[in-house]
Amino acid sequence: MTILSAEQLPEDDLERSLRPRRLEDFIGQETLKDQLSVAIAAAGSRREALDHVLLAGPPGLGKTSLAQIVAAELEVPFVQTAGPALERKGDVAAFLTALEPRSVFFVDEIHRLPRALEETFYPAMEDRCLPITVGQGAGARVVTIDLPPFTLIGATTRTGLLSTPLRDRFGIQHRLDHYQPAELAQIVRRSARLLGVEIESGGALAVASRSRGTPRVANRLLRRVRDYAQVRGSGVVTAQAAAEALDLLEVDAVGLDRLDREILRTICEKFSGGPVGLSTLAAAIGEEQDTLEDVYEPYLIQLGLIERTARGRAATARAYAHLGLESPGAQLGLL
Repeated sequence: MTILSAEQLPEDDLERSLRPRRLEDFIGQETLKDQLSVAIAAAGSRREALDHVLLAGPPGLGKTSLAQIVAAELEVPFVQTAGPALERKGDVAAFLTALEPRSVFFVDEIHRLPRALEETFYPAMEDRCLPITVGQGAGARVVTIDLPPFTLIGATTRTGLLSTPLRDRFGIQHRLDHYQPAELAQIVRRSARLLGVEIESGGALAVASRSRGTPRVANRLLRRVRDYAQVRGSGVVTAQAAAEALDLLEVDAVGLDRLDREILRTICEKFSGGPVGLSTLAAAIGEEQDTLEDVYEPYLIQLGLIERTARGRAATARAYAHLGLESPGAQLGLL
């Protein structure tokens, strides 16, 4: 069997190789780490399954990595699936009945579970049993299958789409926050070390400051900056090399890419600053509504560039300033 170095791995495998393996290696999210470390230590000392965990927050903040870390810290098997992949009760039963005691069962995008399947999880999470209907019609009967103790870890970008009964069955609930530039710079330096890339502090901070507060984005940009430094620079990621590479990628000083700016420009120029409905905005830029709402909007709102109103999305004065446009208020002499 051939063992590949980090530099030789395909992109997907490379992303996995950069994931932290232990809680002490996970940078940021200090409150959640403290909560998990206590719960993990207590469950481990009692040889019990950890309580069920719900992790919420925008994509790319480390929900999957944390789930894998929990399994590693508990030294138990890790089983992974996603909400859209579970279509029938038989799919859920196949996973749950195959679990080993104290296993971590990770369901990504758990908010996309069909509502009927949510009810299948209720007895499994609370009573560790799975009622199965055998037969049809008058001869049908319910057989209850006992399940081993396990930990369900659900990850979601849309907590509001989870039903209250399902959400309340998670004993540990936490929302992951966007990272600060200093935390992301630490992540960038760690990833650079794993990739064998020489990077200066200024280069790490330059990548971090344009990474939208998201480790996944930081690692993606680091790989592209590495390529630029190798081809057009000395191979060392300096602040200047990082800035030039990110400019080439059309990622501006606050981390907005071409589509981010297109969203802002569409609201400002085509719809006079808004408000404009999400479906209309999605059609105007040729993007899916869910992608706009889950991937792009949170960061634009965080920066104060757009706001959600009862009638739709509206651009702020800061958005006009960022694009170098004159805001309607300024044109009227109000600003």
